[in-house]
Amino acid sequence: MPFIPHTEQDVAEMLDAIGVDSIEALFDEIPAELRIDGLSDAIPAGLNEMEVGRLMRERAAADACGLNFIGAGAYEHHIPQAVWDIATRGEFYSAYTPYQAEASQGTLQVLYEYQTMMASLNALDVSNASLYDGASALAEAVLMAVRAHRKSKAKRILMPSTVHPVYRAVVKNIVRNQGITIEELPYSAETGATLPAELDKYSGEDITALVIPQPNFFGVLEDVDALADWAANNNSLAIGVVNPTALALLKPPGEWGAKGVDIACGEGQSLGIPLSSGGPYYGFMCCKQAHARQLPGRIIGRTVDLDGKPGFTLTLQAREQHIRRSKATSNICTNQGLMVTASTIYMALLGAAGLERVAAHSMRNTAALADSLCAIDGVERVFSGTTFHDVVLRLPKAAAEELEALVEEGIFGGYAMAKHYPELADCISISATETKSDADLDVYAQALKKVLGG
Repeated sequence: MPFIPHTEQDVAEMLDAIGVDSIEALFDEIPAELRIDGLSDAIPAGLNEMEVGRLMRERAAADACGLNFIGAGAYEHHIPQAVWDIATRGEFYSAYTPYQAEASQGTLQVLYEYQTMMASLNALDVSNASLYDGASALAEAVLMAVRAHRKSKAKRILMPSTVHPVYRAVVKNIVRNQGITIEELPYSAETGATLPAELDKYSGEDITALVIPQPNFFGVLEDVDALADWAANNNSLAIGVVNPTALALLKPPGEWGAKGVDIACGEGQSLGIPLSSGGPYYGFMCCKQAHARQLPGRIIGRTVDLDGKPGFTLTLQAREQHIRRSKATSNICTNQGLMVTASTIYMALLGAAGLERVAAHSMRNTAALADSLCAIDGVERVFSGTTFHDVVLRLPKAAAEELEALVEEGIFGGYAMAKHYPELADCISISATETKSDADLDVYAQALKKVLGG
């Protein structure tokens, strides 16, 4: 039986104490047209354990299974069994905010190791632990840049249109009421990358920060050195939005241009987190030491006690509940600790060489798939720029219809670009990670040839 602590008498006494006749009266400010009569249809009758188990199995079986080539910000990488076997042990699985250092040394050490790995991967000084997801991490990076760049009064952020469209939407939604202006930069129709020349008209103006994606949403590699140097020469901060798996092969954001970026952020899902129908994932953020006090989230530090024994503690947690609200850098109330724990174990198991092999194999598979599909009449690459493990292809027929037809063949064939890029209405974005074999790539090519021919 569920435990309901308040008896009818308890409820009556509490309502009498505040001078209200009924619980419904507490919600009288909500217009009647926005209320529902009840939840009887929305919430089924109580089920026992056996019935709940059967219901969950039936719902899991209803999920479509097939070869996944979608990508577009969420990637199906192989996750060693040991990752979640360890992460779901009781000492990790049930751990929450490590406020009591003396009772949370294991959790604190995992977070410290995570920060060390992420700072190294991004070639920056400091990492937090961590944020909700990649989109909100970019929004927090924009807010952080405005706080950190005190000489800039304009609160203007240059955002390439090649940044993930969902990230751009989240950023705009979070910062729009804070006097921050987001100005989008166009991309080259030929290469799919942001042209550094597009920044010329902003030279000499008060620009708070420039966002630089690598790789961008099209999978294309941006000219990060030129973009980072423009930001530095224009007295603007640089914010890198990166795929952490790609950093095993590509130059890290801390080394872009002559000075590197000031802040790097992104989505951590590719580091040992399953797709899970969309989450939970987590966002990461790293920065230069000079900006550490503006970093949202938490920072775990390593220290020694009075006896000289090493230990770990919360070094920085500038939340509104810990300090004056006006001094808080964020109101984030969790660090997606379980996801970060899994990523730490994943990176530790793979090591630098293993992560590099994952990235290289994914890059090779995507290139091979794109070549195979482009051998089909009417299918072609849209952009000439070098890509990582996403590629945009143009189809000879309506992209959305062809993707639906591919599902009937057991294949999730890609991401339809039309929703966010109307000029790419007949285009899809495809991705093939290290989980795909040559036979899988051939199955996709044959299926697409079939549906296009049909």
